[in-house]
Amino acid sequence: MSQASFTRILIATPFVVALAACGEAEGSGDEGETGAAADTEVPTEIAERQANFEAIGDSFKVIRTQLESGEPDLSVIATEAANMSEKGQAQANLFPAGTSVDDGFDTEALAVIWDEQEDFGQKGTDLGAAAAKMVELAESGDAAAVAAHVKDLGGTCKACHDKFRVKKD
Repeated sequence: MSQASFTRILIATPFVVALAACGEAEGSGDEGETGAAADTEVPTEIAERQANFEAIGDSFKVIRTQLESGEPDLSVIATEAANMSEKGQAQANLFPAGTSVDDGFDTEALAVIWDEQEDFGQKGTDLGAAAAKMVELAESGDAAAVAAHVKDLGGTCKACHDKFRVKKD
């Protein structure tokens, strides 16, 4: 292995770890339906937010793959980051009251979302801002700046997951 290849791997490793925290989408687990809502129709907002989270996770995976390649296509990263921003902004309207896991729905959304709506909304805003910055950096052509920003972008996902999402084993 050349020194340059080793250096790239060494630099990319912490960023890949940060992205891994964002790669799992809501609804991808094996949770079963429980409680009163199990026998009722699932609100369309739950299906839409789960699809959006899956799309956000897919975009993270593409960005991670690009960065791991050693020769990332910055236009692909810009496109995927723009998708994350768009999907993240759409999430704000997809959490009506009474649609948490505690309400019996097959979701990973914790009831604390509705208890701390301001903080939850801020987490969404943070994701949008970090994704928009990733687009800007990728469009600038500065691969080093893109790689440096990945940790911040991944951190926005993790911050929300840690507080507002069902913990996974």
